[in-house]
Amino acid sequence: MKYSQLFIPTLREVPAEAEIDSHKLMIRAGLIRRFASGIYNFLPLGYRVFRKIENIIREEMDKQGGQELHMSALIPAEVLMESGRWDVFGPEMFKLSDRGNRQFCLGPTHEESFTVSVRNEVRSYKQLPQILYQIQTKFRDEIRPRFGVMRSREFIMKDAYSFDKDIQGLDESYRKMHEAYCAVFDRCGLDYTVVQADSGAMGGSGSEEFMVKSNVGEAVIAYCDECGYAANDEKAECVEPEENPVGTAEIEKVHTPDVGTIEDLCAFFSCDASEFAKTLIYKADDEIVAAVLRGDRELNETKLTNLLGCMDLEMADPETIEKVTGAAVGFAGPVGLEIRTIADPEVRHMADFITGANETDYHYKGTNPGDCSIDEFADIRTIEAGDPCPVCGKPVQIDRGIEVGHIFKLGTKYSEALGCRFLDENGKEKPMIMGSYGIGVARTMAAVIEQNCDEKGIIWPVGVAPYHVIIVPVNTTKTEQMDLAEDIYKSLQSKGMEVLLDDRKERAGVKFNDADLIGIPIRITVGKRASEGFVEYKLRSGDDIEDLPAEELSKKVMADLGMV
Repeated sequence: MKYSQLFIPTLREVPAEAEIDSHKLMIRAGLIRRFASGIYNFLPLGYRVFRKIENIIREEMDKQGGQELHMSALIPAEVLMESGRWDVFGPEMFKLSDRGNRQFCLGPTHEESFTVSVRNEVRSYKQLPQILYQIQTKFRDEIRPRFGVMRSREFIMKDAYSFDKDIQGLDESYRKMHEAYCAVFDRCGLDYTVVQADSGAMGGSGSEEFMVKSNVGEAVIAYCDECGYAANDEKAECVEPEENPVGTAEIEKVHTPDVGTIEDLCAFFSCDASEFAKTLIYKADDEIVAAVLRGDRELNETKLTNLLGCMDLEMADPETIEKVTGAAVGFAGPVGLEIRTIADPEVRHMADFITGANETDYHYKGTNPGDCSIDEFADIRTIEAGDPCPVCGKPVQIDRGIEVGHIFKLGTKYSEALGCRFLDENGKEKPMIMGSYGIGVARTMAAVIEQNCDEKGIIWPVGVAPYHVIIVPVNTTKTEQMDLAEDIYKSLQSKGMEVLLDDRKERAGVKFNDADLIGIPIRITVGKRASEGFVEYKLRSGDDIEDLPAEELSKKVMADLGMV
């Protein structure tokens, strides 16, 4: 393709709206443009990359027996009501009504659509297993869209669903999808980690996330270099301490005027936050509950939500807190509390600690677990760096990551709810065993950029680059340069390479800057030695420039592109 004919509106300045490298570079390199908050249009260069990632996904899914189809983005409300998920997504789901007042949503995901389709067509175990997938638009009304296509309100996703007759079949389908995902992300040039994950609104017995390590990732990963354990912070298990200190102090109420935060308490008592037990009051659907954990720990709301089995979990308002504790915010404690109280196991290994007295401006010191009204102990805290690995006991490390893929073992959650059944070998009706598997296509593209860029621009891995080679004639008014550039252009194209010829009447510096910005893997510069048949050859991923005779280019390019 000739650069002069392309729609590539590159920018020199960093756009004010962009916060992270991938967002900045996708806009500057002319890959995307913002259409509305959380909504982006893909321009030609960006869409070429997008299609390459889609095709990699298709190829790897098809290798594992996946069958591509296409579901409607518009989903009738009754289908989601039948599965019980109409209200689970809450305000993130785009809901609308037609002219007959029939309710619909713009699909945030498609478990129900696939399940109903299979329910209507598959009757016998002989028709199983099935792995069906689509690459299609999803819609979620994010409260705070950010980071460009990383978290947007409209996005394209590859979602697949497996249907099996038994758990062994599900395990095999899950294995195939795991293998396909590894192949996809390997071919995209990503450095990724597979971690245990929470199933969330999707439900099911188990799931894994494919995480690309990045300091701008919204997910937090706990991992152990010793044994290979890895999980996101919503799932990572916290090990209960082994030590059992014996309390020696008598519980004592202390006047603590206007001391309502951990920081204030540390100053007041001249001690560390680990010597406190904090009590957080939550509203779980219609129930008010208390969560108790060490003062320096962070509550894991996902773990608490799963434990309670609630749909909505939120911090109680000040009026509710005062009603159930008898005290203002900041003075709640587990001693004598008359609501359901759940404590992290770490609390029962504390001694002589400080906690709220359920009376404004008062705390207890010398508190021990036996003084508290605790209904149950459960892992409800977020793992931290240095905590023991739940597998081998060695200290875990914490990193940030971008979730690019997620696979779930759904079991019978949706097949039971939606009546997706089959007749087994004995003529007995059973629910199909399901799996769900998703890849964010645009998010994968952004993750590639996050891991493959420098101060000049993008450095595309060959497998997803919009073009393989860019040819830059230094001076388009020089006939010998343009003739040689055209010959190279046609020669490389004839061998199946994707080539961009920068035929613009611009200064060489402008062309070089644009070539670096858009990240084409190989740059061939046709300059002063064109009359001798020599060109300059440079990889975007390095700094070395090599003089080569034009007749050797094809072999060199094909080798560097892995085409030989």
